Amino acid sequence: MPSRRDVTRLLDKVAAGEQDALRQLIPLVYGELRRLAAAYLRREREGHTLQPTALVHEAYLRLVDQKQARWQNRGHFFGVAAQLMRHILVDYGRAHHAVKRGGAVAAVPLDDAIAAAVAPLDDVVAIDAALTRLTALDPRQARIVELRVFGGLTIDETAAAMNISPTLVKREWKIAKAWLHRELSTRRVDS
Repeated sequence: MPSRRDVTRLLDKVAAGEQDALRQLIPLVYGELRRLAAAYLRREREGHTLQPTALVHEAYLRLVDQKQARWQNRGHFFGVAAQLMRHILVDYGRAHHAVKRGGAVAAVPLDDAIAAAVAPLDDVVAIDAALTRLTALDPRQARIVELRVFGGLTIDETAAAMNISPTLVKREWKIAKAWLHRELSTRRVDS
């Protein structure tokens, strides 16, 4: 298991344009990216045609294509990866919905706590819209949700990635989950 420092050091070298560092980084982050992708896709509708490997490859290509990226640390890298995966799934969900012309879109619970309270959630597009609204109200809470839910980061990793205290992350996480629960429940009732 690579250390967090190894990954951060290699990310710095990749940002500096060292191709050898990219070759070393891939095996260190691939397993974690695949775990994130598999977790996302477990939340998708049954029979989803996008596979974890394809999601990882698409996200990874977008990550390494960011020429000006300055990764602060491992948590920052995986937070951005999670955000990219979210956007890929939203785009995929929108395209699938458009093809079906009104067909069901993938159901994606935010996490077990929210899923228990809200189940079943509308779809990945509704979650994305709710996070967009939350970003307008409280960008920090929205970022915490992204890192925790889509990035799979722990409270401590989220705190480190955002440079805030774990206590603040816990408090904001609790508030954000309650807001999202209410928002998604209200949207479902109004539909």
